[in-house]
Amino acid sequence: MRPLSDRPKRILVVDDEVDFVDTLMITLEAEGYEVTPAYDGFEALERFRAIKPDLVLLDLMLPRISGVDVCRDIRGSSAVPIIMVTAKSSEVDVVVGLEVGADDYITKPYRIRELQARIRALLRRAEETRTAGMSEEKLAMNGVTLDAERHEVTVDGAQVTMPLKEFELLEILMMNAGKVVTREVLFDRVWGYDYVGDSKTLDVHVKRLRSKVETDPSNPERIVTIRGLGYKFSTA
Repeated sequence: MRPLSDRPKRILVVDDEVDFVDTLMITLEAEGYEVTPAYDGFEALERFRAIKPDLVLLDLMLPRISGVDVCRDIRGSSAVPIIMVTAKSSEVDVVVGLEVGADDYITKPYRIRELQARIRALLRRAEETRTAGMSEEKLAMNGVTLDAERHEVTVDGAQVTMPLKEFELLEILMMNAGKVVTREVLFDRVWGYDYVGDSKTLDVHVKRLRSKVETDPSNPERIVTIRGLGYKFSTA
């Protein structure tokens, strides 16, 4: 593994609870991060463009512009890791956050050590992808072409925008085309061995990936589910 950059990682913390943000900033800064706060959705987008953070911790419920819309806006131009924070525990809120582009989610109240573990895992994976990548060659099969060096994907000749986690999932599946890649391996390779989330994160990312590479996402022919095991990229 190559060493991480010496520059302190920048985290944008977006939450309208001032006391909560103040406490979290103290904790994260003690870990060596540079932390910038934003207290509503509009301010979050302004700060994001100004500081270009390495990770965004984004609350779902925000004044002015919702966390969902902030996430969607960021994803229009950036693959920066995003952890969605919600005070709600319903599956609908979790899925909505992931479907608009969040890499992971955490539900309030949460343990600070759990949050720190997720932040470290996402930052490490993002850094490894930037510095090394998982392959240096183009992968092309079944109408899909993936260029790891350029972070570009084309499907049936049309270029497709793809955030980091979706790109990594597709790359792993294509590198093992025709073989079953278990859920455990996908979590390990994309989120890291110490990932502490649950299976919904992978399921929603696969759903988003299928929406971009399948002609009919409800009847996938490229990314096939192997029940009880994982997924396979079909070469046919």
